[in-house]
Amino acid sequence: MVYTLSNAREVYIGETLNAVVRMRQHLDSPEKQKHDLQAMRLVIDETFNKSACLDLESFLIRLFAADGRYTVLNRNEGITDSDYFDRQSYREAFDAIFEELREQGMFTRDRVTIENSDLFKLSPFKALNQEQAIAVEDILEGLFQDLERGERSTIVVQGDPGTGKTIVGIFLMKLLRDIQVANPHDKADGDSLFSEFFAEGYPELLDGFKIGLVVPQQSLRKSIEKVFKKTPALSPRHVLTPFEVGGNDEHYDLLIVDEAHRLSQRANQPSGQLNKKFVDINRKLFGEDDLSITQLEWIRSKSTHQVFLLDTAQSVRPADLPTSVLDALINQTRGVGRFYPLASQMRVRAGNDYLEYVRQILRAESPESRTFDQYEFRVFDDVGTMHDVIRARDEQHGLARLAAGYAWPWKSKNDPAAFDIELDGRGLRWNRTQVDWINSPGSIDEVGSIHTVQGYDLNYAGVIIGPDLRFDAVNGQLCVDRGSYHDKKGKENNPTLGITYTDDDLLRFITNIYRVLLTRGMRGTFVYAWDPALRDYLRRFIPTWSPEQPAERAESEQHGRKP
Repeated sequence: MVYTLSNAREVYIGETLNAVVRMRQHLDSPEKQKHDLQAMRLVIDETFNKSACLDLESFLIRLFAADGRYTVLNRNEGITDSDYFDRQSYREAFDAIFEELREQGMFTRDRVTIENSDLFKLSPFKALNQEQAIAVEDILEGLFQDLERGERSTIVVQGDPGTGKTIVGIFLMKLLRDIQVANPHDKADGDSLFSEFFAEGYPELLDGFKIGLVVPQQSLRKSIEKVFKKTPALSPRHVLTPFEVGGNDEHYDLLIVDEAHRLSQRANQPSGQLNKKFVDINRKLFGEDDLSITQLEWIRSKSTHQVFLLDTAQSVRPADLPTSVLDALINQTRGVGRFYPLASQMRVRAGNDYLEYVRQILRAESPESRTFDQYEFRVFDDVGTMHDVIRARDEQHGLARLAAGYAWPWKSKNDPAAFDIELDGRGLRWNRTQVDWINSPGSIDEVGSIHTVQGYDLNYAGVIIGPDLRFDAVNGQLCVDRGSYHDKKGKENNPTLGITYTDDDLLRFITNIYRVLLTRGMRGTFVYAWDPALRDYLRRFIPTWSPEQPAERAESEQHGRKP
């Protein structure tokens, strides 16, 4: 059976075979006594086996944590997202259980709204897949061995978009904090993945252990801060910028770096103040302003242990760490057995094959045309029509948004009445906010850039490929129009390091941007290309949407069809 214990502000969710014995354990627990949990609810169903109960427990923990009505008191001991016999039937029963609890006032929002929220998508209570669970367990074992021996360590977790790198980072952060503050009298659940690390000896190794999560991107960082604010044992203070790490006087035992490919090398920063900070931090940490020093060296200097979560193909600006630096980091960790690749696709329903298909299209490799089961992939001839379909998808599923490459200047930044993108009779504006844009009011009628979308999940993405990327039909190659790319920091040369970026370099950054945008949608991706030649090229590989075949029927038509 599965149960909840709660007071007016807090809830604990558990699973047990013997409710009486388990309740006595809770009553004897100093930790539970401290919270004065007075209300108890039991979910009893004789058809539920152990796997179903564990699945329901995980399901409720994630929904309670994301709803925000209660603070969830559970520790992050770990449950894998494993399949079991007749799971779909049990999941239908879960929906009824959720609705019953909602009627009793335990939830404030419907399930779809909860699951579309950042609090759900970035929750530290995610159920890990086998690949992620193995990586986390190996990282913990290695870290505790290093702590016992007094040795330093560097770890890399690499994966394509949607493989759950951020999930691993947030999960690991919560798990380590839970072990650190664990009460030795509060016994861990023996069924949990990481219960052994709550045993005597492990919390002692983390006594005084200082941990930080470094997130270079402002939008994603602010979203994670909101999640940490509502999570016991975590705090927004645990979420850091690279400049905060380098500039403060603290030394960290462990720094976990999400989107590590977005760490910066020496380049012209977004402001003069940050340019000065880069110099000051280099001098403070290394005694000189060596131009070869990057923010990667800052992280290593200010921490004893590091976990870098990265994807070399998601570098989108010249200031990002060079591929050579990232490759050297990967090779170093692979050589000592501290490299963990993630391959299983968790975001896009079409799976890893879709990611590879997009990669081949953007390399002009002309892959064999194909479709994807249960996934809407359509090219549009009209931006207005694509926007209308995105609106319809948002009504149906939520989290459907337009996104584009930075191929139009940001006029509305200074003139809110101006349109930034005008195509096919439709006027659109760039995102009005750079912080949590996806969930901001009015975002359905705006267009997000790479800097507000990277790292996030959408249900549907409508991607506008602007005049910055074109197709040379004579040579059969993609090419860039430098003058149509309006991200100044995305194309400026680096005179400090004596680097001039060629059109080939710019093509790599721009195709990386569109690769990221084209892999945001969990249920589907719609595409419009400004360049007619590029649109014709895309039609070879992506079915064209037309009024005669409304997009809302595409998913049902594709359902069950083998790719």
